[in-house]
Amino acid sequence: MKLGILQFFSWPGRRQPIPIVYARALERIAIMDQGGYDAVWITEHHFNDYSVCPSIPVMGAYAASRTRRLRIGTGVTLAAFYNPLRLAEDIALLDILSGGRVNWGAGRGFDRNEFKAFGVTMEESAARFHETVEVVLKAWRSDRLSHTGRYFSFEDVEVLPKPLQQPHPPVFVAAGSPASFAWAASRGYSVLMGPHATDAQMGAARRNYLAALTDAGHSATGRETPMARLLAIASTDAEAERIARQGAKWLLDSYIDPKVLSHAGNPLDWYVDSVVIHGTPERVTDRIAGIRDELGFEYLIGAPLSHETFLAFTDKVVPKLV
Repeated sequence: MKLGILQFFSWPGRRQPIPIVYARALERIAIMDQGGYDAVWITEHHFNDYSVCPSIPVMGAYAASRTRRLRIGTGVTLAAFYNPLRLAEDIALLDILSGGRVNWGAGRGFDRNEFKAFGVTMEESAARFHETVEVVLKAWRSDRLSHTGRYFSFEDVEVLPKPLQQPHPPVFVAAGSPASFAWAASRGYSVLMGPHATDAQMGAARRNYLAALTDAGHSATGRETPMARLLAIASTDAEAERIARQGAKWLLDSYIDPKVLSHAGNPLDWYVDSVVIHGTPERVTDRIAGIRDELGFEYLIGAPLSHETFLAFTDKVVPKLV
């Protein structure tokens, strides 16, 4: 089983200088490079303190310089905010500087504050995202690029550099809604899933996606469908649940709209009981093994809700699963 970490750069309560947030994340990435992890998936967000990393290429290049084996995943590039030519250049350059270790994950975004500040409407965000992904891939695959679309038009542009991985790095698009899974399947794109759903919801979405992929004439054989899961690990189940509850409350207060979880009764209780994987290392290992064996997932991206969780996951869970 492949395992990765979804690396947020959260700044809860603004209790410490921002450089310490980055330093601690880079220390964690260095530890990952020595363990059994496949990749670190670096998040991008803007104008909020729930993750203060606005540039994945900058952070990714620095992380690559401090590692030798670990893949650098973009988890995700908020593609709707970019000129696709600049994005193609940045990710290709990161791929070269990392020695061909990039996984490109792209997403639409969800934060209305980000859309407002960048002057992109929510209504056009999906179409912008789709076209940006299309142009980036054309730029990587073509010696010279010509494109006429709804938002972007280019004529005979040589986009340099090209990625080190040919024809390009592995590509994943973030998917959560039925429409996003259907679009990804129709284009033959691999998907990144989660982390804000139950295991059963993830399993059903994966089965439907793989079926739609096949129906559209694309191969599902060997297709990786990484799923992100929130993690809370401690020496006792009770302490792990406390960490899970604290982390879930922060997430709900920071950026998850409780209205989205209105079906759940008490959103916090539902989130802790149904979404977060929490418990002792043994219990968490068994839970993840069940997700692998029962639902078919072979790639899990953990999002630790505490540093202690990250260390326990690294030392006591990862060795039993990879």
